[in-house]
Amino acid sequence: MPVLESTSRPLLIAIDIPVKTYDIDFAGIVSNIVYLRWLEDLRIKLLEEHFPTLYQQEQTIFPILSETQISYKRPIRLFDQVTGQIWMGHLTRLKWTVQAEIMCNGKVATIATQTGAFVDGKRIRPVPIPSFMSQKFFEQQQ
Repeated sequence: MPVLESTSRPLLIAIDIPVKTYDIDFAGIVSNIVYLRWLEDLRIKLLEEHFPTLYQQEQTIFPILSETQISYKRPIRLFDQVTGQIWMGHLTRLKWTVQAEIMCNGKVATIATQTGAFVDGKRIRPVPIPSFMSQKFFEQQQ
């Protein structure tokens, strides 16, 4: 099966991200670990839109994360205006990759890539990407 790769941003989701006082480290900037939580929030929102939790439970198919790569471009501080975007960047028969950007005051602060798969909840074995997700990806990629 061919690899589907995106030059656009299929399945794009964007959210505003409030910076909380507990997100700040002793230097007054957002702690690196907070970005992982923000990526999780973005990925969950993407799944809610395109692969709802109720459907996952009914089908006993669940997403798992196998890798996160993150690059910090500029610091984020309390009271900054932060937004996050996530989209499907790459799709094969068994693996997916999402791309994300976290923007601070209109400038890229962080870029990230996460790779994962779907697994059968009973056997904990990889299963093919649900066909409706592949179809959405392909349609929005064009």
